[in-house]
Amino acid sequence: MTNHNKHVIVRDLSWLAFNARVLQEAKDTSNHIHDRLRFLGIFSNNLDEFFRVRVAALSRMVLLGKEAKMHLEANPDKILRRIHLTVIEQQAEFDRIFQDIIAELGKNGVHIKNEKQLSKVQKEFVRTYFEQKVRTQVIPLMIETIPQMPLLRDKSIYLACVLGNSTSSMLQRYALIEIPTKVLPRFVIMPSEKGTTDIILLEDIIRFNIPNLFAPFGFNQFMGYIIKVTRDAELDIDNDVSNNILSELEKGLKNRKKGRATRFVYDRTIDPPLLNFLTKRLGLLKKDHQIPGGRIHNFKDFIDFPKTIFNDIPARPQPFVHPLLRQPLLILDVLEKRDVMLHFPYHSFDSVIDLIREAAIDPNVLSIKITCYRLAKNSKIVNALINAVRNGKQVTVVLELRARFDEEANMRWKEHLEEEGVNVVLGIPNMKVHAKICLIKKRTFNKIKEYGFVSTGNLNENTATYYGDHCLLTTNKNIIADLNKVFNYLENPLKKTVVYKNCKTLSVAPFNMRAAFSALIDKEIRNYKKTKKGSIIIKLNSLVDKELIDKLYAAAKVGVDIKLVIRGICCAYTQQKVFKDHMQAISIIDDNLEHARVFIFDNNGAPQVFISSADWMIRNLDHRVEVACPVFDKEIQQELMEIMKIQLAENVKGRILDNDQHNEYVQRADKAPVVRSQEAIYTYLRNKKYVD
Repeated sequence: MTNHNKHVIVRDLSWLAFNARVLQEAKDTSNHIHDRLRFLGIFSNNLDEFFRVRVAALSRMVLLGKEAKMHLEANPDKILRRIHLTVIEQQAEFDRIFQDIIAELGKNGVHIKNEKQLSKVQKEFVRTYFEQKVRTQVIPLMIETIPQMPLLRDKSIYLACVLGNSTSSMLQRYALIEIPTKVLPRFVIMPSEKGTTDIILLEDIIRFNIPNLFAPFGFNQFMGYIIKVTRDAELDIDNDVSNNILSELEKGLKNRKKGRATRFVYDRTIDPPLLNFLTKRLGLLKKDHQIPGGRIHNFKDFIDFPKTIFNDIPARPQPFVHPLLRQPLLILDVLEKRDVMLHFPYHSFDSVIDLIREAAIDPNVLSIKITCYRLAKNSKIVNALINAVRNGKQVTVVLELRARFDEEANMRWKEHLEEEGVNVVLGIPNMKVHAKICLIKKRTFNKIKEYGFVSTGNLNENTATYYGDHCLLTTNKNIIADLNKVFNYLENPLKKTVVYKNCKTLSVAPFNMRAAFSALIDKEIRNYKKTKKGSIIIKLNSLVDKELIDKLYAAAKVGVDIKLVIRGICCAYTQQKVFKDHMQAISIIDDNLEHARVFIFDNNGAPQVFISSADWMIRNLDHRVEVACPVFDKEIQQELMEIMKIQLAENVKGRILDNDQHNEYVQRADKAPVVRSQEAIYTYLRNKKYVD
């Protein structure tokens, strides 16, 4: 998987190893079967996005040839071949796991039936369901008789049909039917015998009724196979290329829906002439783009597999309101006395909504400024901001229109917010605003008071129920002063100096974040050389940046103890002779998605603790506006350090990130307690006592 002569692990291969960890959760029989299906859906959805973005980018790099100089990928063609082989292996494992789950479901009386396995009653049900709900939603495309191949939508699945007549070999045609999963449920529960639950997929309802669609045209033989196309989403390569090539790649943004096909997944039993016809018409001449699979595709829908058929799904721990913010009270009054840190999804996101609502209502609040990257579909944050405008507040929303795959939703939010009188700022040209920050100004007795927060995650009440993130609510004057400077820059992007020359507390990308973290690592190295003591704990989604990886190598080489918790991509080698055991990394894949970025430097026994919105990647550090914020409050520092201590003790859902990316589980030492960190963190926070 890796080349030990290289300085770092290839990021795309590391990403595939991450997705393999998701697949491990689907395989894990200690998980409830509904969760196992959900992890299959997550694996599938992850892989779709990987092909839309990264494989598309690598493919374009191959087309551009020698001009394309990527930061980590010197040979994109070779990487694509390795991706293809790995994906084929993972797909085979995926199919094995799915068959095991199907067998387990059967033992529990749950059956996913196809169109050939129906009882008389179920056949009648399927006919009626088709006539009442499906027929008007499907329009077959006779693809042989139209001059141009219709555009096959990304994220959709199609039934590719071979139509024939037993009395005439001349009467054979090909047709495509888009499965209308956007308007109808993928899973339909049928009438079933007592003690069992029979489910049929929407595409199999259509298969069963194919004769009703095509028999009037003289056909009496019908075969149907599910296919799926993944398209180039935006040719995004995370700014790992020189600017002149970047402009070439970004042309894909204008034609995402018509983007070049990067993957064609098909039922491996498909009629060979039909497969040949489709691949030629789609322009998929390279076998690397063709992935044989099973009968079912778009497994992302299994994330929403019906829960109601199970009566033994363990209840998830419910988020609870931070003890210091339990209503009724004024959150702004609490923050005048002390900082508060919310830890999602353990703490309720309602406290953030309550904060914005309170600011919207308080007659003394003058203004609210906030950045928004990904918002909930029916955002309560937006609702509170709109009501703040109605209450006479000045509201500024820095809205990132280029949040990948949320662009259309954010365009709609822009229109809605502007219609309501919100000042919408669209960020910085050629740069995404990824920082999660807020600033509230209030006048009390002719004195201006300011409140703010810095978060590691999106202001999205839906994802906050399963994304692990931290949000610092503060009135610290130094942090507030720097938040003002960041917002001034976002509203006046030509005034860059207000950020990188004047920020004293926050580290802000793309100006000084890499340099700030480099300096902290160098300081730890110097301290270790003097005292033989020193440690660094880092939690990230992705560790890719070569310069900072080199800094970590240097620290580990002198003896600084480095512990990494990396959910996704880890390009650093963690097992080298010069390190001995001074650099270790784990990944935690569990019910909640580990999304936070946390940094703890020992600093000669006086820890420096930071949270951030930024991963250590080129795109975050050089091409996005990001914020890293120090935590000054000693109690909150200790809280974060305890949380990281729990995560580093993980021995149920933790995997060792070794040089060969074997994804071996962390082994529990003899007599060591069982630590499932997400459960342990919930218990720790639930039992934590705060003194007002």
